[in-house]
Amino acid sequence: AAGGRALRGVSRAGGQLLNRGLRASPRCRSAMPSWVIDRYGRNDVLRFTRDMVFPAIYFPNEVIIKVHAASLNPIDLSMRSGYGATALNMKRDPLKLKSVDTEFPLTLGRDVSGVVMECGLSVSYFKPGDEVWAAIPPWKQGTLSEFVVASGNEVSFKPKCLSHIEAASLPYVGLTAWSAVNQVGGLNQKNCSGKRVLILGASGGVGTFAVQLVKAWGAHVTAVCSHDASTLMKKLGADDVIDYKSGNLEEQLKTLPLFDFILDNVGGSTEKWALDLLKKWSGATYVTLVTPFLINMDKLGVADGMLQTGVTVGSKTVKHLFKGVHYRWAFFMPSGPNLDEIAELVDAGKIQPVIDEVFSFSEVPKAFLKLEGGHARGKTVINVISKN
Repeated sequence: AAGGRALRGVSRAGGQLLNRGLRASPRCRSAMPSWVIDRYGRNDVLRFTRDMVFPAIYFPNEVIIKVHAASLNPIDLSMRSGYGATALNMKRDPLKLKSVDTEFPLTLGRDVSGVVMECGLSVSYFKPGDEVWAAIPPWKQGTLSEFVVASGNEVSFKPKCLSHIEAASLPYVGLTAWSAVNQVGGLNQKNCSGKRVLILGASGGVGTFAVQLVKAWGAHVTAVCSHDASTLMKKLGADDVIDYKSGNLEEQLKTLPLFDFILDNVGGSTEKWALDLLKKWSGATYVTLVTPFLINMDKLGVADGMLQTGVTVGSKTVKHLFKGVHYRWAFFMPSGPNLDEIAELVDAGKIQPVIDEVFSFSEVPKAFLKLEGGHARGKTVINVISKN
């Protein structure tokens, strides 16, 4: 998967800006339909417009994608409410170059499955007409739009066996799970066989993907979810399914053999006892996706927020290291090459999309409400090219 793929998006022009407006679109359009927010808040801040600025290629390693389908993730709810705005705005304009000091109008949505419309001058790996998928980083304009810009190294060829609607459900959760399990947790196809893995919050988007990923690598998987998701968990390959509502979860898990790896999608009080379920002094690792990083920066500002976060993770890591286990935080990381590997697993039939409900592009606010209601079994997907 590496080879030429690792070179995607490398700029022959040294990364300098192209003349603005030089490459706007094949049809030189100036506006497009999009769902945007003009302020942070609840669902009523979502606004449909036909006048969103059409994306332009500013860097030679970028591509414009016509969005066929997108999907929603919990981060979209958080961003709608303003969570992480301090850190994301710093990332959007680190040198304060923008003449307008605002991120609005802001388009949400991180996942995209669609077709390449145009490529920057140094993009050789993709061409117009290619079917691709990607997860767009939170500091960029999102995918609840007719078109979106992505860096070439964030994009991958869509799995051949999936429709755009199916494919749109996977990139963000897949890359988040891949980051946690592989890049932070150190598990891979060669060392995972026979390992005992516990996944807390297994029925959400990241959980359903993680169950399939470590199972494909040969692990013994224990999934924690509510009873009504147990059939789904078994279908995805979980060996043991624990209903967190059927009694004291901690006591139920203590009756099982100790684990080599724990992925925590839940956080909160779980962290106080979950690490005791790991095998001590064996390299066993606990990875949580629930971190205070963005909250700290929102509350304390960039410098103090980063300092507070560093102190927190440092003290927890050292504390648990003395107890013989590894404590780690993980984050979503955009990566076309990792999506290439995920696509291979999908096309091999080892990972399947889990979709809870599909909405048309006109129903985006309804889709947000669905996600906000919680207890989803898999992903909420938006069919962007539908006319309904």
